[in-house]
Amino acid sequence: MTETTSQTPARRRGRIFPEITIPLEELAKQKAEDEAFFQQCWSILERVRPKLIEQHYGWYIAIEPNSGDYFIDSDKMRAHQKVLHKYPNCDHFVFCLNETGATGRMF
Repeated sequence: MTETTSQTPARRRGRIFPEITIPLEELAKQKAEDEAFFQQCWSILERVRPKLIEQHYGWYIAIEPNSGDYFIDSDKMRAHQKVLHKYPNCDHFVFCLNETGATGRMF
């Protein structure tokens, strides 16, 4: 037979790894850097989209903003691989050549 005890349950401790908590200032800095990176890529897309959208509507464009280079392909992963082949250690962004630049589908 099991005895019941009146012990209180163990207190929750909070975060699993509290030493890894990122300060709010660092999070704000990262968010600002990400937004600046996106804006650089977006400005390149806005510049080249009008001449590419007619021939390559629905294709993908991978943009490396530091050099201004872009790579297009009908397959998203191939566009991604093209930019990684030329710039293996640089960040890049992949857009779709359509009116919004979005790469996903809405059902």
